[in-house]
Amino acid sequence: MAFSDFFMNNITVVRRAVQASFALFTLYAGYQFFLFYQWSIGQGEYVARPPAVEGFLPISALLSLKRFFLTGAFDPIHPAGLVILMAALTIGLLARKGFCGWICPVGFASHLAQWLGGRLKILLNIPAWSASILSSLKYLLLGFFLYVIVWNMDVAAITSFLQTPYNLAADAKMLQFFLAPTSLTLAILIFLVAISFVLANFWCRFLCPYGALLGILAYFSPLRVNRDPDNCIGCQKCDRQCPGGIKVSQKQTVRSPECIGCIECVAVCPKKDCLTLQGPAGRKVVVWLLPVLTVVIFFAFWATALFSDHWQSKVSPETFRQMYQIAEQISHPTY
Repeated sequence: MAFSDFFMNNITVVRRAVQASFALFTLYAGYQFFLFYQWSIGQGEYVARPPAVEGFLPISALLSLKRFFLTGAFDPIHPAGLVILMAALTIGLLARKGFCGWICPVGFASHLAQWLGGRLKILLNIPAWSASILSSLKYLLLGFFLYVIVWNMDVAAITSFLQTPYNLAADAKMLQFFLAPTSLTLAILIFLVAISFVLANFWCRFLCPYGALLGILAYFSPLRVNRDPDNCIGCQKCDRQCPGGIKVSQKQTVRSPECIGCIECVAVCPKKDCLTLQGPAGRKVVVWLLPVLTVVIFFAFWATALFSDHWQSKVSPETFRQMYQIAEQISHPTY
C-alpha cells in the first residue's frame, strides 16, 4: 500500500497520534515547570525551568513580536514564547490552521470532548447563522488584544512592560491561576469543559483569539481543499466530519478561517478526486503535505532557536525564584 493510501485510510488515527504526542510533551513540560516552581518557593529540589511553558504566554509573545519587527531585538525573557508564536503564524500562512489541527494541545482536548460527545449522542448541530454569530466572539477578543498591543503600545511601552516583575512572573501567575482558582474561575472552566461535549470544539471555534488570528492568515495560504461539483454525489459526509462546522459540500474551494487543515473531509469522501488538496496555481498536491509541512515548520523554528541560543531564557533561575516568591503580590502594570 502506498504511503498516501495508508495516510488517507488512517488519517484520524495519525492526527490523534500527532496531537497526543504534542499534548503529552506539554503535560511533561507543565509538570517540570511545577517542580521548578516548587523549588522556587522552597518546597522541592531544583529542576530546570522548561522553556516550552512560555507557549502559554501569548500576550507576552505578541508584545515581543511587535518589538522584534520594529527593532530586531529578540525577547531575552520569554524567547521560547516568541518562537512558538512565530512558528504558529508561519504555519498559518503556509499550511492553513495546521497548528490548530495537528499541534495545539487545547485543540486536542477539544477534539476528544467532541468525540466523546458524539459517542454519548449529546452533541448538537447548531444552525450556521448561530455559529457565525458565536464565531464573531473570538474576532472581537482578537480585535481587543490587537488594539491594545499592536495599535496602542509603542516600543518604549512594550520594552517597559516586558521588563516588569509582572512579565517575569507571568508563568508562575498562570500556574497559580490553575492551582488555586477562584469560585468564578472554576465555574467558567467547568462550563467550558461541559459545553465542549455538547457543542463541538466550543473554545476553538467561538472563543480562541489565537485561532482567530491564524484563521485570518490561513485565508491567504496557498493550500486549500477543493471540491469538484461534477464529481460530488451530495452525501454530505464531509460536512459531518468537519470539526469546524464548515459546509464543505456547498463550496468549491474551502477558504473558510474555520478550516483547521485536518484534511479529514478529503479522507471521508467516497468519490475519488471529488475533494482534493490544492496548492499554488490550483495544482493538486498530496494530502499529507499539509500536516508534514506543519510539523516541519514547527520543529524548524524550534531547532533554529535552540542552536542560535534564542530558546532558553536569559533570566537566571535565581531571578525567577525571587519573582515567583512574590508573584501573588505582583499586579498588572498600568500605562
